[in-house]
Amino acid sequence: MAKVKGRIVVDIERCKGCGVCIEVCPVKVISLNKQVNGKGYNYCYMSEPDNCIGCASCAMVCPDSCITVFRTQNSSK
Repeated sequence: MAKVKGRIVVDIERCKGCGVCIEVCPVKVISLNKQVNGKGYNYCYMSEPDNCIGCASCAMVCPDSCITVFRTQNSSK
């Protein structure tokens, strides 16, 4: 059976680091970066990329639509 693997891409310059995506992520793969973007905000990033399930909860709750979710299927053999 194929396992769904996810990956997110955050638009760093649009992210204000509100943290809503961090709270809603069921597998806790998102964190705030210690670095800041051009506007001075700590932005979100994928701190645990191997654990993302591609549920898209983060993208749905992002108030600034900064997150794009990609899904792939890995066949287990």
